[in-house]
Amino acid sequence: MQVILLERVAKLGQMGDVVDVKPGYARNYLLLQKKALTASKANIAAFEEQKSQLEARNLETRKEAEALGEKLDGQQFIVIRQASDGGSLYGSVTTRDAADAATEAGFSIDRKQVNIPTPIKELGLHGVTVTLHPEVEVTMKLNVARSPEEAELQASGKSIQELAAEEEAAAEFEIAELFDDIGSAASDDDDLAPVAEAVGAEVDSDDDSTTS
Repeated sequence: MQVILLERVAKLGQMGDVVDVKPGYARNYLLLQKKALTASKANIAAFEEQKSQLEARNLETRKEAEALGEKLDGQQFIVIRQASDGGSLYGSVTTRDAADAATEAGFSIDRKQVNIPTPIKELGLHGVTVTLHPEVEVTMKLNVARSPEEAELQASGKSIQELAAEEEAAAEFEIAELFDDIGSAASDDDDLAPVAEAVGAEVDSDDDSTTS
């Protein structure tokens, strides 16, 4: 099926291009989203008449998208989720979650603009692409953590595995210190034993002298 594009479509063509696509893709996406028209003679003629207006509108929306993109690109947003100690999420982070996190921070984007190629199912920092305009794409980061404190540590560059290793090392250190303290106390008792025996012997000697 042939359609004429009303805007740039990634991996397909530029505004005004007449391209061949599958009927389902045309009906369910391109025509539905008003990104294209069927390439009939009447539609092609209508496009040519409106081309200058469409190009002007496209330029305006692209400038708006570029302005937003400059602020959004590289931004990091926290998404709090429950997860196992190994870092696996109980569920996944979706495009809606990403859009909501950005919107809460003051960036108005729609989940349809967010591209997450594979579901996010692990704690950590994840880059996602946001298409603000057919010609403007930026990348933002999702900091998926179990708590704001954990998110802060992840933002500093530490992975959940490193955090777990640090916690385990700290616990082992505390246990080692506890055993050291117990050992030291036992050693002190051993050191005091001869003194106690000597004192006891002295007392016995005094008692014997007094008796005699």
